[in-house]
Amino acid sequence: MRTLSPMTANPTAPSEASSTFPAAQPPATPTAARRLLLVHAHPDDEVIGTGATMAGYAAEGAHVTLVTCTAGEEGEILVPELAHLAADREDRLAEVRVVELANAMTALGVDDHRFLGGFGRYRDSGMMGTPANDKPRAFWNAGVDEAAGHLVAVVREIRPQVLVTYDENGGYGHPDHIQAHRVAMRAAELAADPAYAPELGPAWEITKIYWSAVPKSVLAEGIRMMKEAGDTSGFLAVDSVDDLPFGTDDALVTTCIDGSAYMRNKREGMHAYPTQISMEEGFFALSNAIGLEFMSHEYFQIVKGVAERSDAEFEKDLFAGIAPADGTAQV
Repeated sequence: MRTLSPMTANPTAPSEASSTFPAAQPPATPTAARRLLLVHAHPDDEVIGTGATMAGYAAEGAHVTLVTCTAGEEGEILVPELAHLAADREDRLAEVRVVELANAMTALGVDDHRFLGGFGRYRDSGMMGTPANDKPRAFWNAGVDEAAGHLVAVVREIRPQVLVTYDENGGYGHPDHIQAHRVAMRAAELAADPAYAPELGPAWEITKIYWSAVPKSVLAEGIRMMKEAGDTSGFLAVDSVDDLPFGTDDALVTTCIDGSAYMRNKREGMHAYPTQISMEEGFFALSNAIGLEFMSHEYFQIVKGVAERSDAEFEKDLFAGIAPADGTAQV
């Protein structure tokens, strides 16, 4: 995997926001028959929750576009040598995370990534109820329609048949995840309205919309395996998954992507985030056997369109049931 050095990279500083991502530019016009758009809150969210899905579709020739809403300035830094970049010190963590993100995209084989509205437009809002919620440019405070307008431009350019984002709670209640959900859902609505901002291109209606999910039964099994391996730290200490701020009722989960063939890509993508993800200890240090079982399957809840399950428990393809006409027709 090609790796960039965080300390030699020189992306535009957040205070001098640019509309250009300082990595390889996306293709001008997507030509792939299948086009997938994912909206995530911070760098690393995409690889943890949807990395195998992204790598799989990219390898199969689909056009995969990732829109990240913030640069993750408020993230906890796990590399002691970079502690001075923290938000309460030099506030330069974005410089590193933007490079980590570029490396992760290389690992997943995805070459179309954009920051919502351009790098530095929106800032990581921190956890709910913290002072970071009130900082200038905090994404949590952005006007939903204003932010959605930036995403509408991407939707009408890419013309995705499938959109993936978070549920109403942002998965676990983080303000930026909740805001990403709101912005993505609003953008899907506005993009399909011919009367809205015609200067952004012809209206486009997304055929299927999914929210990322972790079935509670799968979460419970992962916790059980971790406890058997001797880890009871953090959220693993709970007695029931119902006590956790995340997890989706099994009845709501419609779709499962088996990313076993792309676990190497996902793990390399996670390794690309040394400031945020520890692969040596804790939850992400799962043994190969546990990791392949738990992390290689990524789950979703369909909220627009029809899940094509037939007699199977889960739909197995986000594009299932989308006719060829849906790849070319405009509203």
